[in-house]
Amino acid sequence: MQFPESWLREFCNPPLTTQQLADTLTMAGLEVEELEPVAPPFTKIVVGEIKEAVQHPNADRLRVCQVDVGQGAMLNIVCGAPNARVGIRVPCAMVGAELPPGEDGKPFLIKVGKLRGVESQGMLCSAKELQIADDHGGLLELPADAPLGQDIRQYLNLDDTLMTLKLTPNLAHCLSVYGIAREVSALTGAPLKAPTFPAIPPQITDKLAVKVQATDLCGRFSGRVVKGVNTQAQTPQWMVDRLARCGQRSVSPLVDISNYVMFEFGRPSHIFDLDKIHGGLQVRWGKVVNGQGESLKLLNGNTVTVDDKVGVIADDSQVESLAGIMGGDATAVSDDTQNIYIEAAFWWPTSIAGRSRRYNFSTDAGHRFERGVDPQLTVEHIERITQLVLDICGTTETKVGPIDDQTLNIPAIQPVTLRMARAVKVIGMPLTQLQCADALRGLGLQVTEAEGAVTVTPPSFRFDLQIEEDLIEEVARMVGYNNLPTNPPLAPITAKVRPETERSPSAVRRAIAALGYQETINYSFVEEAWEKDLAGNAHPIHLLNPIASQMSVMRSSLIGSLLQVVKFNADRKADRVRVFELGRVFLRDERVADSDATVQGFDQPMKVSGMAWGPLEPLSWTGKSRLVDFFDVKADVERLLAPAQAEFVAAEHPALHPGRSAQVLLQGRVIGHVGELHPRWRQAWDLPHAPVVFELDLEAVIQRSVPVAQPVAKLQAVERDIAVIVREQVTHAQLMQAIHSAPTQGWLRHAVLFDVYRPKAEASGGLAVGEKSLAVRLRLHSDEGTLTDAQIETAMNAVMASLSAQVAARLRA
Repeated sequence: MQFPESWLREFCNPPLTTQQLADTLTMAGLEVEELEPVAPPFTKIVVGEIKEAVQHPNADRLRVCQVDVGQGAMLNIVCGAPNARVGIRVPCAMVGAELPPGEDGKPFLIKVGKLRGVESQGMLCSAKELQIADDHGGLLELPADAPLGQDIRQYLNLDDTLMTLKLTPNLAHCLSVYGIAREVSALTGAPLKAPTFPAIPPQITDKLAVKVQATDLCGRFSGRVVKGVNTQAQTPQWMVDRLARCGQRSVSPLVDISNYVMFEFGRPSHIFDLDKIHGGLQVRWGKVVNGQGESLKLLNGNTVTVDDKVGVIADDSQVESLAGIMGGDATAVSDDTQNIYIEAAFWWPTSIAGRSRRYNFSTDAGHRFERGVDPQLTVEHIERITQLVLDICGTTETKVGPIDDQTLNIPAIQPVTLRMARAVKVIGMPLTQLQCADALRGLGLQVTEAEGAVTVTPPSFRFDLQIEEDLIEEVARMVGYNNLPTNPPLAPITAKVRPETERSPSAVRRAIAALGYQETINYSFVEEAWEKDLAGNAHPIHLLNPIASQMSVMRSSLIGSLLQVVKFNADRKADRVRVFELGRVFLRDERVADSDATVQGFDQPMKVSGMAWGPLEPLSWTGKSRLVDFFDVKADVERLLAPAQAEFVAAEHPALHPGRSAQVLLQGRVIGHVGELHPRWRQAWDLPHAPVVFELDLEAVIQRSVPVAQPVAKLQAVERDIAVIVREQVTHAQLMQAIHSAPTQGWLRHAVLFDVYRPKAEASGGLAVGEKSLAVRLRLHSDEGTLTDAQIETAMNAVMASLSAQVAARLRA
């Protein structure tokens, strides 16, 4: 909120400098975001009047003016402004004046000089040259009663400061100059000038029929008819200046009056053209008929459609305004308006909150009503508006009607109790009950004291005082946040010891990074198409209020996020990308109960996923490297899970190539997938070659077995190679299962496949069609003694027997 300091000091003028006042407000929770002077420094610029203006003898666009600045002698000044004419009063910079710096940053000093051969003893100024406005179409014309010779800074009140406050949503009572003055009075003890609202006696009995049909929308509605106003009157300059310094441009006198009272007392109001209202007014929720809402053209020119969730003010024929947000164009006041209806109401904050955002705009009225506006002063504020209307737009024909006030459903005031022990504990410094009670009374709160506690009855303008912590905050604000002690926390800190059978997520990150991957952090909100295409999730979890249309659902897989990162880098000429993410996914699961860490019906497990794209190795002198493939990433997964032994079983996944993907099993449980991206998605994402991806459950990855010490073997192991012929369908896992299940009395310690042979011709080397040769190296060892040839032969025979029985293998000749 922005306002001039001078306006604040009219209500409360503490003996503080501008900076001290700003610091006091900031330390009380009303952060002063910016202090800006109304005008930059300049000197010796006074009010002058042009007494004579003749054409310059040597220039078509210059005039030679005789200017009276109240010193007796006239000043001869050459001026090129198009509006330089006899009789107007304008700012005059005399010789020796220093104007605000220009674009070069240097101040502009006025000297006696000659323009086209004519001496000029000063300069007549525009608002832009004084840097108080952007208008540079001519001289700044002042009222005819501006005193000659008076310093322009004093006359225009330019020695003022614009204060911009950054208010939190709970400080709705400070969204007005008077509300801030009330806080300043409580903080400094300076007297507060309370406003008075003298009642204006009605001269006519006219009333507008108003029916409030929705008391959950409007709790109080007040209005008054005023007839015979002059809407072509000019808004007084003092009001125009104050509105401008609050960031509000002048529109018309009636609109300016309504805005002025809003900034003054925080009460948004609306003035209707009475003659444009058809019948009476109804305050209600919008209507939807046959699936179609009501249409309304607003004052900003937009046409909106309202439904039954948006409050409106309507007459007998159409909707006239959005309740508490913006008026409609149909009943807007204009230069032809003669009769008006002044409205001030209390709108429930919940009925206004979020409505303007539905239509992609915000208003000062909606900003205040959705935070809460005092329901008790609607009549008083109408009296204030009426008096300003009479002062500015009143004529001998102006007649005022009585105020029609309907109080239907306003918030009930509930007392709140503050326990002294609780306040001392939360604030963290010793406080007496008297200090707390005085601080709360200083805010204008009604306080009653008991032993060890004070009870506050909040005033109607304090919507934020509802629980004990709210009162504690008020006491802390009055004490001053800068006066609170900075005590270190005394809570005991107990380190959480992780079991030896687990490693931390950070350790998992370091392990993947050691494999050459870079970590990425992505949004949990993704495109709905990603879920359907890459995760096979036809019913993803939709967001109620997505931050963007392409981020409308919660992800159930990390693959889409990583694929987007690869695509982003590939589009920027990166030739080799290795990325991973450790993050949460979101799944529907009715078995999940509601708790402090879970949400009912939704499972939120952690996953770890990686994606490799491009050459296996960076470019080097060794030559061109091949592209990364399934087995490279499978090896990375095995290293990540080591020393656990994972099993890889061919399986399909919506995101992966059907012939180049596998499930990852650990102790018989599926913990993830690994594979090459499906050709369809590689083509859809316009990638020159397919990335290879893995995705694993983090819970399984962090598990690890505790190392067990083993003695160094004293006896030499024996290695034997065998080559067996099996069917093409036999997998590596089936082969190893058959070998390790052989009854070798524990002598078989290790087996590794080191060669695969498939004949190029239809049948050769003793292999039939559909067969292959697998060469396996076996390591045999005994802790009891050196194995004899007979023992070795027995073990080899057992292995071959097992292979023959389980996979129909035969020894290759």
